[in-house]
Amino acid sequence: MKLRLFILFVMICGVVFGEVSPTLQPVVMMPSVDEEVPEPEPEPVILSAEDTHDSAFIQRLQQLPYVVELPYNPVVRQYILRYFKGSKQMPELLSKHEHYMPIFQDVLALYDLPYELAFLPIIESRLNPTARSHMGAVGLWQFMPATGKKYGLEINSLVDERRDPIKSTHAAAKFMQALYKIFEDWNLVIAAYNCGPGNVNKAIYKAGGKRDFWSIYPFLPSETRVYLPLYIAAVYSMNFAHCHGVYPSETPVFLQDTIAADTVMFPELEEVIANGSIPVDTIVTSQRVHLTQISECLDIPMDVLRQLNPQYARDIVPGNQEYAICLPLDKMGDFILNQDTILAHRADELINTRRSEIELLQTTSVEGATTVNGVTYYKIKEGDNLGAIAAKFRVSVKQLKSWNGLKSDFIRAGKTLKILK
Repeated sequence: MKLRLFILFVMICGVVFGEVSPTLQPVVMMPSVDEEVPEPEPEPVILSAEDTHDSAFIQRLQQLPYVVELPYNPVVRQYILRYFKGSKQMPELLSKHEHYMPIFQDVLALYDLPYELAFLPIIESRLNPTARSHMGAVGLWQFMPATGKKYGLEINSLVDERRDPIKSTHAAAKFMQALYKIFEDWNLVIAAYNCGPGNVNKAIYKAGGKRDFWSIYPFLPSETRVYLPLYIAAVYSMNFAHCHGVYPSETPVFLQDTIAADTVMFPELEEVIANGSIPVDTIVTSQRVHLTQISECLDIPMDVLRQLNPQYARDIVPGNQEYAICLPLDKMGDFILNQDTILAHRADELINTRRSEIELLQTTSVEGATTVNGVTYYKIKEGDNLGAIAAKFRVSVKQLKSWNGLKSDFIRAGKTLKILK
C-alpha cells in the first residue's frame, strides 16, 4: 500500500513540475565571448585582364618555376591585354596549347632545355602546323627552308617536315641549343630565334657590348623588339587565362576547323566532340600510300587525317624509307590488319600511274636542283660530298658516280651533277 502511494506521489510531481524525457538531448557548445569564429573564405574574384592591377600580373609571373626570366613592364601588359581582347580565339588557342605542350616539353627535355621555351610556337604560328609566313617560313616553329634542312628536316614538294610537330620540335631544340652556346642568355636566345644570331650580335656591338635584351632593345629589328614581350604575354596568358574567366575549348584540336562539314557525313564524330579528345597513335611504314586510301578504307575524314599528318603536303606518304603516319587510336588495329587492302585500294589511280611524278616531286625542291626533260641537275656547293647529295635525292653514291662518269669520290664546288632518277 505504501509503495503504491509513493509511485502516485512521484507521478503527481511529474505533472506539476514538468515531465523529464528519458531521451538525451544533444549538448550545443557555444563559443566563449573571447573565441573567434572563422569566416568562410571568399570566392576568388575573376577580373578581366584590363581591370587587373600590375601587381597581380607581376606576382603571377614571379610564381612560375621557370628558368627563363619573365620581366614585366608596360609593353608586356599591352600584349597581355591584346591576347584577351581577342578572347573569342583564346579558347581554341588554349585547347591547342593543351594538345601540343606535352609534345614540345618531352622533346625539349631530351636536349636539357628549359621547358618554358615550348611557349614560342604560340607567337611563331599560333600553334598552326601548316602556318606559312610571307617570308616563306613554315610550321609550328616557323622554319625557313635553309634552316630547316640544316637541322635535319626533309623539305620537298611531297614532304615538308617543318609541319611535323615532333620532328620540327627536335630541329628547334637543336637550333636553340646552338644559340645558347653563343649567347648564354635565354632572353637573347629567344631574340635570336626570331631575327637570327647575326642581328643580335650587331645589337650587342651597338649597345657597347651589353648582353641583355633590354640593353640591346633599341638596336634590334622592330619585329624582334616586340618578340620577347609577346613571348612573356603568351606565357602569362596560357598559364593564367582562368584568372580572367577564359577556358580551353571543349572541341578537340583536330576537329576545330572541320566540324561543320564532317558531323553530317560522319555522325560518329559527335561522340568524339562530346568526349573532348581524340586519342591518337603513330605507325611507321616504308610503303607508298595516299591518305585517300586510308580515309576511304578506315572511314576517317580526310580533314582529320590531314590535320594529324600535316607534313604530307600532297596527301602522299612517299615510301622508299620509313615515314610516320598518325591515326586515331581506335583505327590503328584496322590499319595493321588491313594494310594490304588499303595499299591496293585505288592504287592505280592514286599511286601507280603517278609513280614518276611522285619521284620527281621528291627531288624538285632540293635547293640548287633544276629538272629539264625528266633529268635533274644539281650544282655542287661548298661543303657538299657525294654521300650527302645521294641522301638528298634518295639515290646511291654508286649511281651518282655512274651517271656522272666519276672514278673517285672527289667533287668540286660549282660543278653540276646529273641525277637520272
